Amino acid sequence: MSQLLITAAESGENPLIPPIPELVIGLLAFVIVFGFLAKKLLPNINKVLEERREAIEGGIEKAEAAQTEAQSVLEQYKAQLAEARHEAARLRQEAQEQGAVLIAEMRAEGQRQREEIVAAGHAQIDADRKAAASALRQDVGKLATDLAGKLVGESLEDHARQSRVIDRFLDDLEEKAEATR
Repeated sequence: MSQLLITAAESGENPLIPPIPELVIGLLAFVIVFGFLAKKLLPNINKVLEERREAIEGGIEKAEAAQTEAQSVLEQYKAQLAEARHEAARLRQEAQEQGAVLIAEMRAEGQRQREEIVAAGHAQIDADRKAAASALRQDVGKLATDLAGKLVGESLEDHARQSRVIDRFLDDLEEKAEATR
């Protein structure tokens, strides 16, 4: 390279400026290559770029459409979820109300059964008391007749007479008992 610079300096030519015939040929080759690129390659490049731009815009539009659809589906899901929660709360409230009604009914039924049992118990007690009073009356009457027979010295075997004496005796006892109260 240094030899070339020395030769160019001796000839008086500027080494940075090419000779005119080379410049014309280079310019002509550049115009041919540029024309070829402009006619053949540039439309293909523009076509590919346009297709790519359309694909990108189409992708963006599809993405926006998908996002809009996803947003719509999300809103529907949220609405359905809210409705399901509302329905669950309503069912829970109905179940609580039904449970309260059932509990009240069971309490009322238990109260009614308790009252029936108590009433049956009181009736049984009254029946037992009457039976005991009747048995006691008979026993007291028998003892009173035996005692009266021993006191009087005669037999009080006559049933009608015995009944009257017993009734009179018991009535007197009841009157005395009521008077002391």
